[in-house]
Amino acid sequence: MSDALAETLSIEAPGEVRLVEEKLPDLPDGGFMVATTHSGISAGTELTYVKGTNPYLGASWDPALGLFLEGTPSVSYPVRGIGYMQVGLVVETRTRAVSEGALVAMCYGHRTAYVADPMADRFVELPDDLDPMLGIYVAHMGPICANGLLHAAHDLCGPAVQGLGDGVRGRRVAVVGAGVVGLLTAMFAISAGAAEVVVVDETPERLAIAEALGANVLAADPETAVELKRRWRHGPNDHGADVVFQCRGQCRALALGLRLLRPQGTLVDLAFYTQGAEEVRLGEEFHHNGLTVRCAQIGRVPRGLAHAWDRERLSHETIALLRERGRLLRRHVITDVARFAEAPQLMADLAAGRRHTVQAVLCDDVEDEGG
Repeated sequence: MSDALAETLSIEAPGEVRLVEEKLPDLPDGGFMVATTHSGISAGTELTYVKGTNPYLGASWDPALGLFLEGTPSVSYPVRGIGYMQVGLVVETRTRAVSEGALVAMCYGHRTAYVADPMADRFVELPDDLDPMLGIYVAHMGPICANGLLHAAHDLCGPAVQGLGDGVRGRRVAVVGAGVVGLLTAMFAISAGAAEVVVVDETPERLAIAEALGANVLAADPETAVELKRRWRHGPNDHGADVVFQCRGQCRALALGLRLLRPQGTLVDLAFYTQGAEEVRLGEEFHHNGLTVRCAQIGRVPRGLAHAWDRERLSHETIALLRERGRLLRRHVITDVARFAEAPQLMADLAAGRRHTVQAVLCDDVEDEGG
């Protein structure tokens, strides 16, 4: 029997976060154990559990029907194991699928250790030339953003998509929201050869980061759409972005994204909304310009592309981006590094608005990471 323990982040109730000890299961045949080296915090999805606004907390999700229904909520407190940006060091293995000493990117939540089954748990072994801290993006967050570009490519090319950049290459791209999803998506678009990428956000500090990463920027205000459309003219009565990536979970951001599009343009939505949508006035630009909104969530790639564009390929595309632009990401996007012991207070402060971050990372040794 295993006596190994792991510290796990537990959300006990809205605003109440702590670390709890959990016993690790025995290492099965074919399994392996990792010690967490880095764990990235999603300041969007994860904080909805701390705030109590996640829809799973208030309704029952029926995966067969694809509906939220009245009934026993699908998730209840305490909520443990949230988080999808982990890097772990393999400390014990009973499989030839991965060797002891390897660094792997996984999605097993904020835990100091984890026992994995390679038949059930997806993992991506990190190459030696990649900064381990950037490995937090390889298993899930990077593929989320890459999948947004894939949806744009499918919108333009249908099943004939050849490369991730087919929907943005040579085109004018607007990204609404300069959080991690927006910044990574903008970098994917820049790397793929977009004619121009403009990041729109309300926060000057985040716009400065986007600019440092190589994007052009515009502050989100009442004149943003007018300014962008005057800048991007395709012809008479044809102004605006070829494609918009909406990456902020605020209805006003979605409303602005629709205003930025040229007629018959497409908005690819990567945001997670937990409130109503009164500001999204579908009788205005959406209706009069014949616009399209496509929801791009990592649970599915565009129809007909699943065989060629699975999660493994999207992780490979993420590694390629990190190799090309990782120094910039490391310098400008990862803004906070903290120890696991600091995680409960950090999460509570972020949810309450007492602290702001772009990308916070929990790390086993902050001093070695320059924290």
